[in-house]
Amino acid sequence: MNELDPVIHAPARLRIMTTLAEALEEGDEITFPLLQKLLDMTPGNLTTHLAKLEAAGYVESTKTFAGRKPVTLVAITPQGRTAFRTYRSQLLELLGGSR
Repeated sequence: MNELDPVIHAPARLRIMTTLAEALEEGDEITFPLLQKLLDMTPGNLTTHLAKLEAAGYVESTKTFAGRKPVTLVAITPQGRTAFRTYRSQLLELLGGSR
C-alpha cells in the first residue's frame, strides 16, 4: 500500500479538501469567507493551509472584484480531486473498508 499523501493528511487540510470535493462540482468555486465559515477556521489558518494545497497543485485561488470589493474564490483542481480520491481510497483500505 502506498503512503497517505502528507499534504492532504494534515487535519485542517483534510477538512478543506473534503469540503471542496464534496461541496463543489467540477469548475465551481467558493468564496474565501464562505469556506472559512463552513470550516470554522481563522483567516490566517485557512490562508496558510490553502497555500500548501495550492503549492501542491490541489487547489487554486482567484482574486477578483465584486464592484469595488476584493473577492477571493477557491476551487479544487482536477489534480486535487484525483489526489483526494486516491487519499480516500487508501485510507479506507488502511481502515479495512472498501469503496
